[in-house]
Amino acid sequence: MSQVLSLWRTASSLPVIGSSIGTRAFSLAFGQKAPYFSSIRPRFTVLEPDHAELVIPKRRAVHNHIGTVHAIALCNGLEAAMGALAEVTIPSDRRWIPQGMDVRYTAKATSDITCIAETDPEQWTAELGDGYDLPVRVRGTRDDGTVVIEGTINLWVSPKR
Repeated sequence: MSQVLSLWRTASSLPVIGSSIGTRAFSLAFGQKAPYFSSIRPRFTVLEPDHAELVIPKRRAVHNHIGTVHAIALCNGLEAAMGALAEVTIPSDRRWIPQGMDVRYTAKATSDITCIAETDPEQWTAELGDGYDLPVRVRGTRDDGTVVIEGTINLWVSPKR
């Protein structure tokens, strides 16, 4: 089990302080590992192999000129969800690095945004060779379920050396 998944499971199941405080502590720690993610104050809600979810709170610091969540904040949230998913899913003999992102903005981000990243198990166990492309499906939804951003983050998966 990866260190990230172990930390998530420990933090989200602490009987003394409860899962809400534990998941917030995990989210803060994740933001310290990759400091740029802290700018959106992500709150992880689901983290398991092939699936991650976090919430970007709608607050002034992530607003654009029309008062909605800024497109780059949305991309930052999608990348944070993807990174956590990759860390808890990838086999221990492999490594990953993002190669690009292709997203479409489909509606105004007028509430907190839930960022979701998903893969299929067989994507991580493909023939390795020198490496391969792995597309991660990503989307962000408003509180009412409306998709405001969707797309793919492409990873390069290669052997650890």
